[in-house]
Amino acid sequence: MAEELDPERAKFEEDVLKAAEAAMKMEKEASADANAKDGDQAASTEEKPVDDAAKSSENATEDSKADQATEQPTESAENVLKAELAAANDRYMRLMAEFDNFRRRSAKEQLDLIEVANGKLLEKFADVWENFDRAFAAENKGDLPSFEKGMQMIQTQFVKVLTDAGLEQIDPTGAEFDPNCHEALMQQPSETVPEGHVVTVFQKGYKLKNKILKTAKVIVSSGK
Repeated sequence: MAEELDPERAKFEEDVLKAAEAAMKMEKEASADANAKDGDQAASTEEKPVDDAAKSSENATEDSKADQATEQPTESAENVLKAELAAANDRYMRLMAEFDNFRRRSAKEQLDLIEVANGKLLEKFADVWENFDRAFAAENKGDLPSFEKGMQMIQTQFVKVLTDAGLEQIDPTGAEFDPNCHEALMQQPSETVPEGHVVTVFQKGYKLKNKILKTAKVIVSSGK
């Protein structure tokens, strides 16, 4: 019985050895594969810094080109702004010169118009002046009625010249006191003139159209 089991034990041991050898072979292959992968990773790690350095260099070059491209438009825009500022200053100086010339011309034209208007008015006053000279001539001094009539005619002519020029006399006798065109010298009681109205005109006033030239000096009623 023991002899019959020996061949079976031998076969069993042989199978165990084969299994052990197969396991060791698989372990060696797995180890070899692991070493190969580690070598590839190391190589990849060593190559990557080179690539990163190259990329960094390329990025730096591109940034430099971008900075140069940015600086050139900035300098160009600055030159354009300077040119526009110079043109604006030139236009401003020209406009100021033209305005000054316009102001001078306007002032001169205004003075010319005033002189023309004064000249026409003074021409009419010259006629009044000549009539005064005729009235005071020696041959007219002896005839008092004719002299008085002549003075009245001259006065009428004089008043017409003034009214034609726009002058209006202010005679507020009996009118309500108006501080805008009257100057009250005093107040006095009155039996006929209501309180606050003009009793007496001490000196008449004058206005040129709607502008007061001289207020009328008056005495105002204080009532009864």
